[in-house]
Amino acid sequence: MAASLYDLSAPRIDGKQTSLSEFKDKVMLIVNTASKCGFTPQYEGLEKLYEQYKDQGLVVLGFPCNQFGSQEPGNESEIAEFCQLNYGVSFPMFAKIDVNGDDTHPIYKHLKGEAKGILGTEGIKWNFTKFLVDRRGQVVDRYAPTTKPEELAKEVEKLL
Repeated sequence: MAASLYDLSAPRIDGKQTSLSEFKDKVMLIVNTASKCGFTPQYEGLEKLYEQYKDQGLVVLGFPCNQFGSQEPGNESEIAEFCQLNYGVSFPMFAKIDVNGDDTHPIYKHLKGEAKGILGTEGIKWNFTKFLVDRRGQVVDRYAPTTKPEELAKEVEKLL
């Protein structure tokens, strides 16, 4: 496991490799997303949270994933277009990744190791699982897909 989230990187949805060190000193809300999920409308809440707090240091990072019910079948350009047209997403979106299994992206290996799920499990259960990371890169908490972005405002404010 990486010593720090800041040691890890991933390709953005436009293909540009991005190190999480770019977000050093920011509060990060990292979310595995999908375009055809019952929780997809959370994009709206994530964007509102981002817009409300980005000037104070919050960044939302979206990681599309097709591992749950094949609910993210599109390619990167289709995903980007969907997010922009339907939800006006302006926060950073990354290329599609795996969050479970043999091909789990290193960012998610780190997140899952730092903030376990229910009963100490590491596996991500569904789309829109959220991880809150403080300004020092420490994983503060994991939130279930049913936790709406607006419910995280108070936790985000504490870290800002």
